[in-house]
Amino acid sequence: VYKRQVSTQSTWELGKSLKKFLTKNIVKLDLQEQLVVQDKKLGKAIAEKLSIPCIHGKDTMEVVRSIREKICELIEGLSEDAQKQTTLGLAHCLNRYKLKFSVDKIDIMVIQAVGLLDELDKELNTYAMRVKEWYGWHFPEMQKIVVDNLQYVKAILKMGRKQDAAATDFTDVLDEHVAQELKQAAVVSMGVEVADEDLENIKVLCEEVLATSTYRDQLGEYLRNRMQAIAPNLTVMVGELIGARLISHAGSLQSLAKAPSSTVQILGAEKALFRALKTKSQTPKYGLLFHASLVGKAPAKHKGKIARVLAARCSLSCRVDAFGEYTEPSFGVDSRQLVEKRLVQLEKQVSYGLTGKARHAPTDKYKRDQTLESADSKDLLTHKRKALDIQPAEEEQVEIKVEEEPAEEPPKKKKKKAAAAAAAAVESAEEPSGSGSGTEAPKKKKKKAAESAAESGSGSGGEVTKKKKKKKSEEADE
Repeated sequence: VYKRQVSTQSTWELGKSLKKFLTKNIVKLDLQEQLVVQDKKLGKAIAEKLSIPCIHGKDTMEVVRSIREKICELIEGLSEDAQKQTTLGLAHCLNRYKLKFSVDKIDIMVIQAVGLLDELDKELNTYAMRVKEWYGWHFPEMQKIVVDNLQYVKAILKMGRKQDAAATDFTDVLDEHVAQELKQAAVVSMGVEVADEDLENIKVLCEEVLATSTYRDQLGEYLRNRMQAIAPNLTVMVGELIGARLISHAGSLQSLAKAPSSTVQILGAEKALFRALKTKSQTPKYGLLFHASLVGKAPAKHKGKIARVLAARCSLSCRVDAFGEYTEPSFGVDSRQLVEKRLVQLEKQVSYGLTGKARHAPTDKYKRDQTLESADSKDLLTHKRKALDIQPAEEEQVEIKVEEEPAEEPPKKKKKKAAAAAAAAVESAEEPSGSGSGTEAPKKKKKKAAESAAESGSGSGGEVTKKKKKKKSEEADE
C-alpha cells in the first residue's frame, strides 16, 4: 500500500484510494466548497479528473501544519506512537522510491571504487620511488636494469644485499638476460654498504608495496564486475575504467545519461574549456575520452572527429543502461562497430553518403562537373590577375592628380620673373652707353616703367591712354 501511495505521490498522479475517498465524500455529496491541498501539482490532477476546485498557498500551508500538530486529537483512536510509525514508514518508502534502490544498479559503489583506485595508483608510485631512492644508495645500477616497479621490489626481497645477487635465483621474478645483467652489475657496483636494520626497513616497505599492488588488482577486478552489471553498454564502448571515471565525474549514471554528447565529449577538460573561452582560443576536443582505445587508434588529425562520434554513441549507451531493462550489451556492441567503421572511413578519406531528401533525388544534382571546377578556377585566377594589374594603375593616376593640382597656381611668379629678367636685360644693354648722373635718371625711369608694366600688365595701357585724352581736352579748352 505504501509503495502504491508513494509512486502516485511522487509522480503527482491521483491514486485509486484517494480517488475513491474523494468521490465518496465530495463528489457524491455534491459539495461546492474548495479543497485545501498541500501539493499544487496534486491539486491540479484532482481538479482535472474529479472537477473539484482546489486551493494552494501560504495560508493553506499553515492550515496543514496545524492539522499535523493536532492530528492525534482530531482522529479518535490514533496514538502518537502509531502516528510516528506511519510517518517513518512512509518516509522510508518515499526515499527508496526516489533513490530507485536496486542492488545491481548502485553506481555509488563504482564511484567510490574508482576514486580509491586512483589514490592507490598514486600511493604505489610514491612508495616505489621511495624504495628506489632508498635502495639506490646500496645498488644504484639496479634502477636502469630493472625498470618495472614490482619486479624491482620482488628482486630486493629475494636478493637482499647486492653481494648475494650471484647466488640468488631470479627465474620466477626476472627474465634470464635481465638477471644475468643484474648479477654482472652487482660485482662492479659503486654503491655503499647498508646496515642490517636499514635493510630490514627497506624490505618492510617493499612488502607494503606488494600488498598494495595485490589489493589494487582485486579492486580492479571488483570494479570490472560492477561496471558489467551497472553499465554494460558503456563498458563495451570505452572500457570499465574510463566508464567509471565518466560516471564519477558526472555524479551518477543518470546524470551522465541526461547530459548531451557535447558535454560527455569534454568531460574532464573543464579547466581547458573555460580557459579557452576566457582567452577566445580553440576549445578542447576531448577530455576523459582521450584515453579510450578507439580515440588512441585514430591518427592525430582525426582524433577530434572520432571523439565526437564516440561521445554521441556513449551518450546513447548511458541512456540505455540507466533507463532500459536490458542486461546484454547488444547496443554497445553495435555502437562500437559503427565507430570503428567511421574510423576506417576517415583513414581511407571516404565521406558520408547522401541522407534525407538527397538520398531519393538524382545523384547528378549533387555532383560537380570537373570542367566547371576548372573553369571556375581559371576565372578566379584571371580575376586575381586583373585586380593586381589595376591596383598600381589606380595609384599612378592618383599621384598624377596630386602633382597636377598645385601646378595651376604659380603663373604669377613666372610673370614676375619674366618681367624682372626683361628689366635686367634692358639694364645690361644700356650700361655701356654712358656713366654719371645723366645716365642714372633714364635708368630709374625705365626701371619704374618695367615694374609698373609687370605689375599692371595689360590694364596699365588703358590708364595711360585715358591720361593722354584728358591732357588733350585741357589743352583744347585753353
